[in-house]
Amino acid sequence: MAEVGVLCRKELKDLSRSRAIAMLLVFLSAVILLSVLVAAADYRVKLAEYTAYADALKAAGGSPTPPPNLFPLQMLRGGIEYLEIVGSLFAVILGYGLVAKEKGSNTLQLLFTRPLGRHAFAGGKILAVAIVWLVVVVALFAVIALAVLLAGQAQLGGQDFLRLAIAAAHTCVYFIMWSLLALTLASLTRQPASGLVLALVLWLVIVLVIPQIGDTMDPDNQIPGGLFASLHIDRTNEKALLTHFASYETGRDFVEQTSTTKQYERAVFAYLGVKTQYNQVPLGAVWDATSHNSLWLLATSVFTVAAAFLATTRETLLRKLP
Repeated sequence: MAEVGVLCRKELKDLSRSRAIAMLLVFLSAVILLSVLVAAADYRVKLAEYTAYADALKAAGGSPTPPPNLFPLQMLRGGIEYLEIVGSLFAVILGYGLVAKEKGSNTLQLLFTRPLGRHAFAGGKILAVAIVWLVVVVALFAVIALAVLLAGQAQLGGQDFLRLAIAAAHTCVYFIMWSLLALTLASLTRQPASGLVLALVLWLVIVLVIPQIGDTMDPDNQIPGGLFASLHIDRTNEKALLTHFASYETGRDFVEQTSTTKQYERAVFAYLGVKTQYNQVPLGAVWDATSHNSLWLLATSVFTVAAAFLATTRETLLRKLP
């Protein structure tokens, strides 16, 4: 364990000097802040339209319906989508860099002249990855909370902060998974660049291709604003109509659930209330409905931890280049 701690501290010292980590924080904070500003402006436009409609209806002797509610965490939809796409891409590059820098600077041979345990090198890297993403995600969600409070001019209660903490935990696990996947592939391939290419191909398929296929197969996504809304079909009748296409929906859902990114998105959107059916729903009920998404994300991450332990050994790392 002492060897793991020493290697972890060395890695953290190197990463603390990395400009890439600082740029990652600045970039993601900026896009999250921008997405909250856009969502807040959209809500104010809708509120202004409602006020004009209510005034006109009152002048005509009518009684308007209640104004639209502001649910602050729903303003985070765009920010979470940036995290799942851009954040995971940074996670891949970070994981690749942990092995590539050692191979590029020829420090592996020197490092393994020391009496290290079989999995000490992997343990130090994995621990460093976990600590880095924990710190980065805590900082990002602090920015998210401030953006909602200040830029969104919304109020947050204790339940809202708890929902943000749960979303942050999912995000941390998601980023660790991508970094360890890239670290594993960079360790297994003779050239780290080959591992990076493989990791980026997997990232492309899991983050972009599969979710896009699922969205394209969803009939409600075929028309802006929703097919069922444009046909004036309410939620109850929508569910009744979809029962006639149960096999198609099961197949579409299966395609989406093969993507870890979709598992992450479904769980986080549910806890934040971005999806209307989970908005203001107690946390226990959200867990009952989405626990399989969270558990699949956790299982995938545990798999990448095990793969990194088994792949990042002296034997695989010191193989001679062809």
